[in-house]
Amino acid sequence: MSDNRLGSGQQDLFLPEGTNRLLGRNAQRYNIAVAMAVANAIKTTLGPKGMDKMLVSDLGDIVITNDGATILSEMNVEHPVAKIMVDIAKTQDKEVGDGTTSVVILTGELLKKAQELLDKGIHPTTVIKGYKLAAEKSTEILKEKAQKVDIDNDSILQKIAMVSMGSKNIGDEETKTQLCKIVIKAIKQVMSKDASGKVVIDHDFIKIEKKPGKSVADTDLINGVLIDKEIAHPGMPKSCRDAKIALLDVALEIEKTEVDAKIEITSPEQMQTFLQQEEHMLKDMVEKIKKVKADVIITQKGADDVALHYLSKAGIIAIRRVKKSDMEKLTRATSGKIITSLDDLNESDLGYAGLVEERKIGGEQMVFIEKCKNPKSVTIFVRGGTNQIIDEGERSLTDAIGAVSSAIESGYYNYGGGAIEVDLANGLRSFATDVGGREQLAVQMFADALEIIPTVLAENAGIDSINILMQLRNKHKTKDGISYGVDIFKEGITDMATKGILEPMKVKQQAILSAAEAAEIILRIDDMIASRGKAPAGGMGGGMPPGMGGE
Repeated sequence: MSDNRLGSGQQDLFLPEGTNRLLGRNAQRYNIAVAMAVANAIKTTLGPKGMDKMLVSDLGDIVITNDGATILSEMNVEHPVAKIMVDIAKTQDKEVGDGTTSVVILTGELLKKAQELLDKGIHPTTVIKGYKLAAEKSTEILKEKAQKVDIDNDSILQKIAMVSMGSKNIGDEETKTQLCKIVIKAIKQVMSKDASGKVVIDHDFIKIEKKPGKSVADTDLINGVLIDKEIAHPGMPKSCRDAKIALLDVALEIEKTEVDAKIEITSPEQMQTFLQQEEHMLKDMVEKIKKVKADVIITQKGADDVALHYLSKAGIIAIRRVKKSDMEKLTRATSGKIITSLDDLNESDLGYAGLVEERKIGGEQMVFIEKCKNPKSVTIFVRGGTNQIIDEGERSLTDAIGAVSSAIESGYYNYGGGAIEVDLANGLRSFATDVGGREQLAVQMFADALEIIPTVLAENAGIDSINILMQLRNKHKTKDGISYGVDIFKEGITDMATKGILEPMKVKQQAILSAAEAAEIILRIDDMIASRGKAPAGGMGGGMPPGMGGE
């Protein structure tokens, strides 16, 4: 790259060589090329036969995954358009927890199809209007074609979870089935209803804790909270059944005053009196805890060694400096209340756990607070042979939690394997004739773009994608063809309903709307100017994508 200096002395790295400005069609071509480069980078990861990516950081840390959100967040992208692509994957992950690869691939394909229309002289505003109409119509068709979710039907929920885990390399079918069952149990344990009666699932109360050792198949669900801490004093019991738990936001130590104070001691007797008074204050704190008959105390703050000594003598377990987020989970799991003053501590404030126990896991001590009565916060304890396997296991569980939660909250699912995309494409082509004008060309292109999902699924499985797509289009025109999608194992098409390939409607809806919005943002840009100050650096490694000259 040539040394294009701007007035500020900074090098322009995000525009092609020899330029500090791109106008009109050149800016659009360049931005579309960058977006397509990002989409192509993760396209091969889609589906059960998708490939993994190995990401190596500057420090040598290795991540092996095919999770779209993880790949994009770990990639060193500097170009503004590339960052938009990363942002839509993050939004998809945050909103519905799954479908991150699909949304990026779809955005790239929408922009590719838009490029074809731009080259034919169609104005970007016309393309954007057509895309908006198509996205709105797609959400209508999604709802029409969706199937109702029965919350009590674990079989349906398990199939949805299995699809989200399908591409993850975390063990055999039996292991994945076990993980799916854990996810469903965890979600059902923490879900609640809001004032309107709608089911709400707060993912924050499904804690995922991980430690190397054993295998992914040994991953377990704990009806309570697992704390990565040890019991504070070696003389304390290591286990307690039917434990009454005091949750404190109180320091069991003599804290410094808020104002500067000076204590002047002029004799050994005064020193002795001072220490005795301090000890008496700590002992008094412990007496207040003993008075309410607490078996375990868990505090967000510190605890003095003297206080721990008296707690140990009383047979009370203490865990100190617990994270605020864990304290919130403990209140939901044990039904206890967080107390900010020992003077206010009552027996009714105590939580309950069937078992509090310290265990040595992977060479480190951890405290299990489990067997709670109807806990509204649970922990999934992930195991695995290596850190890479554990991390992938965590990502798989997160995706499955997102997928099942989305299905339960929205109440609907669609058929996977590219089935719903082909159905949407057929519906949009019919809709395009009603739209009329040049916008109908954009609607048709939107329909073609949606078919990238079954196309890529077939390509990643080594199947002739054109032949598969033709078969799917023809099958979906028949009355019983609505549920047919790509069968990557038999290298053909099959009934996804029979196969159990189901995906939450909410995931598909979010992906389509996000992709359409991202495409609109990028298509609206017709001028790229390197401003004074530090310019954004590098596209996909800096410079113009291949074949996208600025002439």
